[in-house]
Amino acid sequence: MITFRQLRYFEALARTRHFGMAADQCAVTQPALSMQIKELERELGVELAERRGNSVILTQAGLEVAERAEAILGQVRELSELAGQHQGVLSNTVRLGIIPSVAPYLLPAILSEVERQYSALDLQIRETQTDMLLDELLRGELDAALIALPAPNAQLEGVPLFEDRFLVAVQARTAKQWNSRDLHERIGQERLLLLEEGHCLRDQALHFCHIANMQARKALGAASLTTIMQMVAAGHGITLLPELCAAAEVDRRRVALIPFPDDPPKRTLGLVWRKTSGRKKDFAALGDLIKQVRQAQAA
Repeated sequence: MITFRQLRYFEALARTRHFGMAADQCAVTQPALSMQIKELERELGVELAERRGNSVILTQAGLEVAERAEAILGQVRELSELAGQHQGVLSNTVRLGIIPSVAPYLLPAILSEVERQYSALDLQIRETQTDMLLDELLRGELDAALIALPAPNAQLEGVPLFEDRFLVAVQARTAKQWNSRDLHERIGQERLLLLEEGHCLRDQALHFCHIANMQARKALGAASLTTIMQMVAAGHGITLLPELCAAAEVDRRRVALIPFPDDPPKRTLGLVWRKTSGRKKDFAALGDLIKQVRQAQAA
């Protein structure tokens, strides 16, 4: 008989294509994982994977079984989530993903509010870039993610929580040279400091500024906003900074923030989850909590 354990082990192997990594993710030894997959192959009567040391190549049958296994595991997970709703809202574990341009500025206050309002909740945090968060969410490794909307996947749904305006950050000693009425034109003439490829904040900045010159596109790609703000303070360029990040990142003695005069560019931050999830009450409550935290910060 095919077991849930066999499917779980094989799904991990199909995803990682590596016995050692799959065993680590399943918290078992490599021989134990290999034995269960061999049992699954014997039960099905087909070879699922070609073994090449630790690495594997899935056969055609393996590819088809992996797809079915992922769907079955997802349905079992959703059944467990549905049952968990009867234990009370936000009363067990939520695995939440957060993008790096939000986590440092909102997460400490979120955790404090969770302790105050939902002491039974075990909120587990994963901070990484949007694409990786969405992949992990679709695979069931995360329950929900706090990202910049929209989420480009039809299997996800969510709710907008708040809007985050962008400001132009410039070296403080040059602030008098800036006029908010010609910001768009002036930005195109400056060296725009951006996060490295893969960060949604980089794509948003380029989109909002309609950057056409390649000098700006090839500007410094930093791993953190802290690095960018130090570069701005030293006069090596400018950046678009979300208002959410300003209090923590800006030294007002060295950096000035220039607001857009009207209709400022902004991002919409929201909570997303799988459409098939049975925990929508949990996510609605978590979304309300995050909105409360941001409103308190902005007051």
